[in-house]
Amino acid sequence: MNNLPQYSQFAPDAIEASITQLLTKNLQRTEQLLAELETPTWCSLIEPLAAWDDELEHAWSPVSHLNAVCNSPALRAAYHACLPALSGYATELGQHAGLYRAVQQLVGQAETLNAGQRKVLANKLRDFRLAGVSLSAEPRQRYKQIAQQLSELTSQFADHVLDATNAWYKPIDRVAALAGLPDSALALAAQMAQQRGQKGWGLTLDYPVYQPVMAYAQDRALRQELYTAYHTRASDQGPHDPAYDNTQVMEQILALRHEQANLLGFAQYADYSLATKMAESAEAVAIFLHDLAARCRPQAEQELAVLRQFAAETDGITDFAPWDQAYYTEKLRERDYQLSEEDLKPYFPVEQVITGLFQIAQRLYGIRITPVDEVDVWHPDVRFYAIHSADQTLCGHFYLDLYARANKRGGAWMDGCRTRLVTSERHQDPIAYLVCNFTPAVAGQPTLLTHTEVETLFHEFGHGLHHLLTRIDYPDIAGINGVAWDAVELPSQFMENYCWQREALDLFARHHLAGEPLPDTLFARMTAARHFQSALAMLRQIEFALFDLELHRHYDPAQGGRIAETLQSVRNQVAVIQPPVWQRFAHGFSHIFAGGYAAGYYSYLWAQVLSADAFDLFEQRGIFDPDTGQAFLQYILQAGGSKDIAELFYDFRGRAPQIDALLRHNGID
Repeated sequence: MNNLPQYSQFAPDAIEASITQLLTKNLQRTEQLLAELETPTWCSLIEPLAAWDDELEHAWSPVSHLNAVCNSPALRAAYHACLPALSGYATELGQHAGLYRAVQQLVGQAETLNAGQRKVLANKLRDFRLAGVSLSAEPRQRYKQIAQQLSELTSQFADHVLDATNAWYKPIDRVAALAGLPDSALALAAQMAQQRGQKGWGLTLDYPVYQPVMAYAQDRALRQELYTAYHTRASDQGPHDPAYDNTQVMEQILALRHEQANLLGFAQYADYSLATKMAESAEAVAIFLHDLAARCRPQAEQELAVLRQFAAETDGITDFAPWDQAYYTEKLRERDYQLSEEDLKPYFPVEQVITGLFQIAQRLYGIRITPVDEVDVWHPDVRFYAIHSADQTLCGHFYLDLYARANKRGGAWMDGCRTRLVTSERHQDPIAYLVCNFTPAVAGQPTLLTHTEVETLFHEFGHGLHHLLTRIDYPDIAGINGVAWDAVELPSQFMENYCWQREALDLFARHHLAGEPLPDTLFARMTAARHFQSALAMLRQIEFALFDLELHRHYDPAQGGRIAETLQSVRNQVAVIQPPVWQRFAHGFSHIFAGGYAAGYYSYLWAQVLSADAFDLFEQRGIFDPDTGQAFLQYILQAGGSKDIAELFYDFRGRAPQIDALLRHNGID
């Protein structure tokens, strides 16, 4: 079975030629279709367009995906070479007056369309306007130029972060320098050195290596060194090659986004971004975030005061610094709750976690997940699975790529490989990529996950279910497509709740050697510690969300991005921890400079209101209540973007969302 061509083996010019040829072909087919079209119908207009979009997805998805998971100079060159043509193609269609008129004509035949088809057309008309279809020639051409530049700059931003991360390496020749690190972290550090043909141990900025150092290394200077390297990546500070500095890239991105929004009649990019989201306005988002900050801050200040006092009493730390936070947080959790992430890892061997995750999905939605062999993959660790519904109907497939490695983008994500497409002549089931960056197995030991990594896997799997279980036949609103960006995290955050429920944990949390279930005493300590420093964690997310919002809400071309000033202003308003002036968090903030979260990072918190309130209903009826599970499947997972999420949530919950469950789930009074 070959869903993913091995483009990494192809020459860059061959990939570029293939993609360019397809884009040209699609534009020619569109012109011919419109020339021959008399009265547009769904079958004569929308279905051909959807088929050609799908053909492009088949060609481009592997290139984009492989560029993220097994980056190489050749593949990166091919990827970048295609970006201008792809951007130009999207703008060409988005500004196509003839296509716009044909869609308008079809909208006028509403009586011949079902609700899903009408939603597709409404979204298309909105997107035409947001692509500048109504602009005159000169601004329309400028919009196209901006779109191409932004495509290239955001990719360049991501490349700089990846290159700076990969370039930093610290050899260690004495194990005493790594005192405090657990055995698993020491083994991984030894593996890092071995991969470079060296003896001893090696530290990198890959998160599975970086995080244990910050949480366990007794050497404060070592923690400071890694913190400095990690938080100055791709910037003008720290031990990095100036060639990776994202400063000017960020300024150009912000300036172009502002100009793009202005061309379309929006005062700021935030207004443009929110035109496709659930939130009504940037002001409404700001009020939401500030209100949440006001609820969190008093508790966060108390949490920080306790942590500072603990560090002073334990080691005489009177100049508490950011590189001390994770270390003393772990120590304080051990003292107050007799619990460490290391205590839980033996109960979360990756194979059992995956099996349990699939069992939970089966109990909730009646689905069955099975491995599929003999499938082309991009790395030996990658797996491929099929999902069948309760009536044995195939729903879709997904790839699972769990482990960190060189030349793989950091973080965790779900992305579409194929989208559901059903017509009278064709039935295509969806395929997803599920990607994480967990610590790989070392020294012949099984891979043991931290509880945080278990949550990450559940989170991305929730996104995958949203993409794969859809029953919407039209790609534009199938799966996560057409779902408001500030609500798309609902299914993923919802799944995280099952990492904390005894009934769910009993399906997979068993000691990898003894086979015994998670002891009641350990579960009790884990549950008691669930809200440990939860206000600090939430306030940190509010800080990121407000920074993103203000950056795109108050841009002034005369003054530039004022990135550092904006970030400091936000920190002065909501943060309780002030990092050093040389810290360059923004230079690695890929979510907003290289991802889809520009003026939308608040979505994580906005969607948490929805996910917490949705799970509250399961808490009332039983976390595996079949009727509630089927309702969530029907109204949220299967419905895709066929309705506005506010309507779908009301259909599921019987009322509008409320914030109470979010605060309760985070232990905030």
